[in-house]
Amino acid sequence: MRGAVLVAGTTSDAGKSALVAGVCRWLRRRGVAVAPFKAQNMSNNSVVTADGGEIGRAQAMQARACGLEPSVAFNPVLLKPGSDRSSQVVVRGRVDGTVSARSYYARKAALLDVVSAELAGLRERFDVVVCEGAGSPAEINLRGSDIANMGLAQAADLPVVVVGDIDRGGVLAHLFGTLAVLDAADQARIAGFVINKFRGDPALLAPGLDQLTALTGRPTLGVVPWAEDLWIDAEDSLSAVAHSVLGRPAPPFGSQWLRVAVVRFPRISNATDAEALACEPGVAVRYVTEPARLLDADLVVLPGSKATVADLEWLRRTGLADAVAAHARAGRPVLGICGGYQMLGRRIADPHAVESSPESSAAGGVVAGLGLLDLEVVFDAEKHLGNPAGTAWGEPVRGYEIHHGRVVHSGDPPLLEAEGAGQEGSDAGAVIGTHWHGLLENDGFRRSLLARVAQQAGRAGFVPAPATSFAAQRDAQLDLLGDLVEKHIDIRALEHVISHGVPAGLPVVTSVLAGSP
Repeated sequence: MRGAVLVAGTTSDAGKSALVAGVCRWLRRRGVAVAPFKAQNMSNNSVVTADGGEIGRAQAMQARACGLEPSVAFNPVLLKPGSDRSSQVVVRGRVDGTVSARSYYARKAALLDVVSAELAGLRERFDVVVCEGAGSPAEINLRGSDIANMGLAQAADLPVVVVGDIDRGGVLAHLFGTLAVLDAADQARIAGFVINKFRGDPALLAPGLDQLTALTGRPTLGVVPWAEDLWIDAEDSLSAVAHSVLGRPAPPFGSQWLRVAVVRFPRISNATDAEALACEPGVAVRYVTEPARLLDADLVVLPGSKATVADLEWLRRTGLADAVAAHARAGRPVLGICGGYQMLGRRIADPHAVESSPESSAAGGVVAGLGLLDLEVVFDAEKHLGNPAGTAWGEPVRGYEIHHGRVVHSGDPPLLEAEGAGQEGSDAGAVIGTHWHGLLENDGFRRSLLARVAQQAGRAGFVPAPATSFAAQRDAQLDLLGDLVEKHIDIRALEHVISHGVPAGLPVVTSVLAGSP
């Protein structure tokens, strides 16, 4: 079996990332050499590859589904929004400037050559490449410069499957409309549809699918049911919804729960750090945006940020800064990660304006932190990327670093010892912090942290579960996705699309109603 396919979506968050991961897992279990690919991603959730590059976290998750280490080839263009109007551009894993929405279009022709070359290389090395689109191909105002949806499909001769989220409502109209607004050449690339997150009686949906096929000439390749136990790394930090419980927490191993409040910054990055805590029995994790939500929290987490100074100002403007400080003064635990760690210090200097917003009130590029750690940070022009290892609280740990900030003074005891790099992080008792993402994915360290949080918060009845494996839970999620694809997608039809492309002679659908003038 050899070939490729592009999974597009009627909307953002329609299920493209999950479906690609599921198809990758299913193919890998069949012994197919398969790789994921997303030409252009817009996300502040990212990871560091083995060669020191940076890609979207969703593509790292899909690589794991394939049994592969993350590679910059899987996501050659990554946009990291720093404000509503500008994004940092990462090309082949390295920062390549900052663009506005308008100025980015001037670069897209050259970037199409980059993504086409990376995809061609993957197709030479693997039997199958499963590509993920970006947003929706129906954004026809952007079609002329598209490098991730139909523009990529045309350039690389890819068949396209369109997935729609029935949980949003109107999915049949979404699927039909997505096809109908495309021109004839792009429509000829659309091989069929998949409906995602279905709940209810399939028999009631069947007539609608039959009508969709009659109207478009394309089959629905599968209806994937809602999976209550499914929660995977989100591609978009906007998926970090405030105030609802994250994941599917199991009952506590002891007699009490731990309550974790993760501050949901406007420019939150690597929000997925909190998911390792959410996988623990008896740990209820919520993203919060209001000071009152910290009142009953046992642990407050300040996560990463793509606009540290601007998000620190937001923290003060909303009253959350005072609430975090009060929590710490009461001896209750606070954890800062990357940008959140920097905010906990005394002073942040940003001489190159790499993360400060233009609207920042920081005088001379310097802003006061929360003062909960004896820490001073300076932002360097170049980004620090790495996959460090070390020891924390007697436990072996690994993580990854993605930040401009460099610690120039730390008067608190270190949190960990990094191999070949000395001390890292701060441990001031109730308040701790680190630049390392992924630290909470280390099972032994996470259990030690939870035991310490329970003691500091007065939760004597909370007992860390002794055998929770974050890696095993992640693999179980990928296996669940593979199972959903195998059971609910027409596998033979999908294989044919991958190997042979789109059937010839499919009708062109018009959006003009019959009988209209």
